Amino acid sequence: MNASNLDAEQHVEALHKIILKCLEDGQAEDVVSIPLAGKSAIADHMVIASGRSTRQVAALAQRIEAEVKQQLKLNIRVEGLASADWVLIDAHDVIVHLFRPEVRQFYGLEKMWAFDADGSPVRAPDARP
Repeated sequence: MNASNLDAEQHVEALHKIILKCLEDGQAEDVVSIPLAGKSAIADHMVIASGRSTRQVAALAQRIEAEVKQQLKLNIRVEGLASADWVLIDAHDVIVHLFRPEVRQFYGLEKMWAFDADGSPVRAPDARP
């Protein structure tokens, strides 16, 4: 593996870590991180989390956007912030879905993207059960 690949991998892991920290600090619920590297070309990680209200979902999205821009100088794309029932964040190598719980349950993204043999979602490190 050459140095540029290592730098890219380190960048992805730093981005992933920042996003997970923002979700933890913002008290997101049921945080799930699904590794996609080698399984999909859309991103290396997909993170799914819930906020208790549209206000919390919007605040989580804004926190992630601000921290990624400040720490990595990376502009990310945020969709759905106006209604904040479901916010999609395209942070290039990490895709984030933030939901209100009932919207999350309706769409069931974990079931579509989880890759564990038993079908259970892949939990983020130190995620609350």
